[in-house]
Amino acid sequence: MSITPDTPRFHALVPCAGTGSRAGTAQPKQYQTVAGQPMVMHTLQALARVPQLASGWVILSPGDSFAWPQEAWPAHFRREACGGATRAKSVFNGLSAMLHAGVAADDWVLVHDAARCLITPEAVSDLVEACRDDPVGGLLALPLPDTLKSHTLDGGTARVASTVPREDKWLAQTPQMFRLGALHAALADAAATGFAGITDESSAMERLGLSPRLVPGSAQNLKVTYPADFAFAEAVLKGRT
Repeated sequence: MSITPDTPRFHALVPCAGTGSRAGTAQPKQYQTVAGQPMVMHTLQALARVPQLASGWVILSPGDSFAWPQEAWPAHFRREACGGATRAKSVFNGLSAMLHAGVAADDWVLVHDAARCLITPEAVSDLVEACRDDPVGGLLALPLPDTLKSHTLDGGTARVASTVPREDKWLAQTPQMFRLGALHAALADAAATGFAGITDESSAMERLGLSPRLVPGSAQNLKVTYPADFAFAEAVLKGRT
């Protein structure tokens, strides 16, 4: 399909300014070596193989000193040292940088966690095709597979308070795909409250009364968070080669 100036394009935005304190690593977890290279490089290389993506924006903390491997760096991706103290702030700053650089407000932006290194190009393409004509946008998500419990505390011990119906519950994943201008405006509106309650891009859109589309993802698209997750990610990535 030929691209005309009036045809919205698709871009990836990867917030990469977090410290990853729960991972128990000596450096930010996105830079931890997994299957032979920094974890974030697996993420970026998967996104770089998505044919619909025109560009990628990696949002770093100011003063980030990580030595990026140039040979494996996708040519149409760029790094911007404008990250904030929270994920929401980093995404907001990244969107602002995109707009300042001339990216069209009507273009689509796919925000993806640096630590979701098991994402596949096929899954991202599925999200693009499912949401490219949607009036709001959407996200990859997984219907909740397990029984869900709420808890109460008994002298510091957690005990079951109730079983929560899971039929309408989903685990949110990334990428999350919205129009650049619309997502920037939603986050700008939330900035006045310090981004309170904004845990992902969808929550910012929901705050304005919008209902993003849920696109089924994969259980493998987990966010590497805890030490045991690294071994799982390593095994999956090695199994794909």
